[in-house]
Amino acid sequence: MRRRALIFGVAAVPLAAVVGCSPSAPSETGGAGSDTLTIATTTDVVNYNPLVGNSRTDYWVSNLMYPRLLTIDANGAKSPMLAAEYGYADDKTGYYTIRSDMKWSDGQPVTAEDVAYTINAIKQYKPTGNTTYGQLANVESATAASATRVELHLSKPDATVIPEVGYWMNVVPKHVFEKQGDVSKFANNADWVSAGPYKLVSAVKGQSYTLERVTPYPFAPDNTPTLAKVVFRVYPDVNTEILALKNGDVDAIANALPPAQVKNLKSTSGITVEEVPGLGYAHMTYNMSRKPLENLKVRQALAAAVDYESIRTVVLQGQGVTTGSSPIPPVLKDFVNPSLKEYAFDVDKAKQLLQEAGYKADGSGKFPLNLTMIYSLQDAVTSQWASMVKDSAAKAGITITLQGLDRNTYLAKTAAGEYDIYAGNFAIMDDPATNMALTYLPKGAINYTLVDDPALSALITQAQAETDEAKQKDLVWQAATLVHDNVYDNVMYMQNLYVAHSSKWTGFIVKPSELMSIIDPQSLANVKKTS
Repeated sequence: MRRRALIFGVAAVPLAAVVGCSPSAPSETGGAGSDTLTIATTTDVVNYNPLVGNSRTDYWVSNLMYPRLLTIDANGAKSPMLAAEYGYADDKTGYYTIRSDMKWSDGQPVTAEDVAYTINAIKQYKPTGNTTYGQLANVESATAASATRVELHLSKPDATVIPEVGYWMNVVPKHVFEKQGDVSKFANNADWVSAGPYKLVSAVKGQSYTLERVTPYPFAPDNTPTLAKVVFRVYPDVNTEILALKNGDVDAIANALPPAQVKNLKSTSGITVEEVPGLGYAHMTYNMSRKPLENLKVRQALAAAVDYESIRTVVLQGQGVTTGSSPIPPVLKDFVNPSLKEYAFDVDKAKQLLQEAGYKADGSGKFPLNLTMIYSLQDAVTSQWASMVKDSAAKAGITITLQGLDRNTYLAKTAAGEYDIYAGNFAIMDDPATNMALTYLPKGAINYTLVDDPALSALITQAQAETDEAKQKDLVWQAATLVHDNVYDNVMYMQNLYVAHSSKWTGFIVKPSELMSIIDPQSLANVKKTS
């Protein structure tokens, strides 16, 4: 049986060679061209603080300023970024050895102190919605053993901490954030400091967000990002974005295209459509803290009242694939349990299950069951299939009231558990054990079912600690089976996404998921005009 390697070396950077000499002091301009790339988005920045849970535009902007220790490829494999080397010194000590050639835009070097501070601040202040917080459950503390070595001290063995924290966590400058005390309350809405390829210099709510080039940036040609500026321009909806792209008002669209628009844009002269690999899934969760959703038969009835194939055909135009109603995306082939089959769409079965749960339909076939489903109006695909779920549930005598919400209200209601059914998607499910811990452990950051199953929790925690890949796979299979059989999550499909940009630009590097796609720092540090 294979065991996970404890040490991960420096990976070759698939860009320009990184020079080893000491860089000059950072500046906001460089020797590259003066080009500006304008990107369309449908949401404003809500939180400029990358340690606080955020929306997509928050993520896109902050990710260009606050570096990550690791990056990811289309198949979910991690590789070095700020961390040149990473792994485990022993079962309860993880480490990162960070690069020595990166600086903040105010001239301060990026050091192990910044990394250790970021980890400890997340642990101490528990910023709302911070995904990394859940991944630090088994981390007692982080220390800077030297200027370039960070050590994480674990309360128990956890094979997932180093790769997952390395990928998900944005590192912030200690000398800026530490002065603020409780970082969960720090707005970070002015005087930005960046160690990414660009720095935010202007923000006009409802209109635009402007970032300027920062040098040196070692993942760009000659340490210099190719763009002088990146501008995010806010539009009311994706259709307006597409019109702006066709008219030449913007150069790219950040969010994924509605499936119905993909074919049209592929045939539009002057526009390039890029396929973005999917590492996530769309799903519905049933809030088990509310009656009658704690009843398994009711959850099974709801699952049987969804026409999954029609949703993938009509809404996704065939771009979605089934996961077998499993929380493991098909792209993670080693962890997929082929015995799990998708919940069957069966209206009669749904009615039977409700009767077994003690419900009786009235003369018109309706059961005394009225549930509220929340979803984001900014998510065009979910908005469409939410209506289809409502209609198919009605055939089974179940009333679902739809609540389409603006993105920020949607996130607030999700955090507060103010819903019967949550409809949405996760962009990146890159490590099964970690993702299950976040999604199904009682205090998981994205446990929207509010499930607390001791048997499931035991399997997940064992999988987290297991370094033997075969044994971990078996534990993940068992956990996924429990989730499937108990309808702790109704996973509907995995979708490969598409984004569009003007054909006048080249050099985009495609990363998996809508969160990165072509808006990843490595990508925007290398984009250039075709002529």
